[in-house]
Amino acid sequence: MAEQGKSVRMTRLAKKRAAMAEEERPAKKRVVLGEITNSSNVVVNAGGSEEPPQKQPKSKTKAKGVKKASTTATKLEETKDNDNEDKSDDPQMCGPYVSEIYDYLHNMEVDPKRRPLPDYIERVQKDVNSNMRGILVDWLVEVAEEYKLVSDTLYLTISYVDRYLSLNSLNRHKLQLLGVSAMLVASKYEEISPPHVEEFCYITDNTYTKEEVVKMEADVLKSLSFEVGNPTIKTFLRRFNKVAQESYKTPNLQLEFLGYYLAELSLLDYHCVKFLPSMVAASVMFVARFMIRPKMHPWCSALQMYSGYKPADLKECVLILHDLYLSRRGGTFQAVRGKYKQHKFKCVATMPSPPEIPASYFEDVRE
Repeated sequence: MAEQGKSVRMTRLAKKRAAMAEEERPAKKRVVLGEITNSSNVVVNAGGSEEPPQKQPKSKTKAKGVKKASTTATKLEETKDNDNEDKSDDPQMCGPYVSEIYDYLHNMEVDPKRRPLPDYIERVQKDVNSNMRGILVDWLVEVAEEYKLVSDTLYLTISYVDRYLSLNSLNRHKLQLLGVSAMLVASKYEEISPPHVEEFCYITDNTYTKEEVVKMEADVLKSLSFEVGNPTIKTFLRRFNKVAQESYKTPNLQLEFLGYYLAELSLLDYHCVKFLPSMVAASVMFVARFMIRPKMHPWCSALQMYSGYKPADLKECVLILHDLYLSRRGGTFQAVRGKYKQHKFKCVATMPSPPEIPASYFEDVRE
């Protein structure tokens, strides 16, 4: 009887050890999207079993991303030399589709339903002028900084304000209400954790109630026909900056931050409303490259191809941006200038610039 009890205990102990051994087996790692570039190339055969990845021959050059899965994929990328992003190994760059994506964005930016009137202050507004608009935009830049909103939220906010004012005559006392309500809509569209309505009321020193902000939010959405996802200057600037960086051995942060600064300065000037976002983005790259290398032609065939603009097409917008930088225009608006005097933006607002852009730079590019 004692031996039988001992046998039962041994059997239970064996089962317990077997169960513990099963638990100690390493589980398969769950792959997060951001970690895909680090996962090994595991091949699954027809029977469903996994085969170890084949060893890749060592290359003299360092790989910058995911290794090519097959020679077919390599050939496909070699044939797609018509676009800069096709050369990237980053799957988030959507290399195979980038041309179609930007064609779609260009078609979207010229859609009249998504564009403000170029002269809405003269045609529609009776109590709001261009200086009031500039004051509002300058203040909204401060609000975006206060709540640490992404720059796309700021650009969309100004777009909504201009589109709303193109359709509705507004009293000057409600202009700030329109600004915070437009930023509330843009935050909900762009931000992961948008500020609450009460925070927008607070930032106006409780000039407006929560009910007033919510009502204006509804008015904005109705005026926009809920068409809130349109391309902005920043949308195109990302691409043009990537193209412009090709001429540098290492990424030029000064060029990038200077582009952001000029783009935000353009938001202040009512006369930039008439330009398409892609044209402003191209003009920003023109001025930024000119300021960094004044002796070199700021435009090139690559930028002309990817932007679709010749230097002569950009002349009017370029001159406005240059005047904005030199404070010949909008010199009283200091929020953007103060923002880009910070060290985290490499103090690009304090960079010297030649007073004039040579007329020869607006002639066609010669290679």
